[in-house]
Amino acid sequence: MPRKKISAKSSRRSRRKGSVLGRALIASAKEALAHVRGEIELLSYEILVPSEIEAARIRRRLGLSQAAFARAFGLDVAAVQAWEQGRRRPDRAARILLAVIAKDPMAVRRALAA
Repeated sequence: MPRKKISAKSSRRSRRKGSVLGRALIASAKEALAHVRGEIELLSYEILVPSEIEAARIRRRLGLSQAAFARAFGLDVAAVQAWEQGRRRPDRAARILLAVIAKDPMAVRRALAA
């Protein structure tokens, strides 16, 4: 049975659609291989999770009550009160969230916006 001929125009178009992804995958594979060979150093960073963080200072700097702070960032108001009174210590996830709020509160608000 004879093969169906594909026009040059449609053939080029289909190659173009996949070519961006294909080029990106090939470039990524080459970069990974160069890294394994020791030819390049990939970008890296270290994450520092604060062992202690002052929730009250962050909240006051934003000019919010405990209830408003809790509402604004999806926190439990009882937890905020316990942190500020020293009855509880924020867990790792809460310390990370508080550190982000301290640096860029609008980023957290944008991320949590409905």
